[in-house]
Amino acid sequence: MDKINIFARIHEMETQMGQLHSELGELKLAVKELLEENQHLSIENEQLRKMLKRDTAAEEQAEKAPKASTKVQEEQRPAEEVVSEGYDNLARLYHEGFHICNVYYGHLRTEGDCLFCLSFLNK
Repeated sequence: MDKINIFARIHEMETQMGQLHSELGELKLAVKELLEENQHLSIENEQLRKMLKRDTAAEEQAEKAPKASTKVQEEQRPAEEVVSEGYDNLARLYHEGFHICNVYYGHLRTEGDCLFCLSFLNK
């Protein structure tokens, strides 16, 4: 082989290695995104399982206990009780790990407290 042919082959191999390196980087990013999504879904799944267990336990207790209020009694409740019940539901959702603010409503809180949600709760 002459010297020019060797340099041409080395340059071709170098180009191929660069392409393989960029493809490997793209694959690493795709795997990272998939792992992050998997972790997020696992956390959300765990939260939903806890909520389901708590709701089924509450339903079982409600079925065992006699129903004290009727639909007529619920309609006669003052508006303040309805508002406080809605507030309590939102506070419960927030403490279960979900956003209640208008920015991320319904999304799982993964990074601690949300200032938007807290300001909404303090209103």
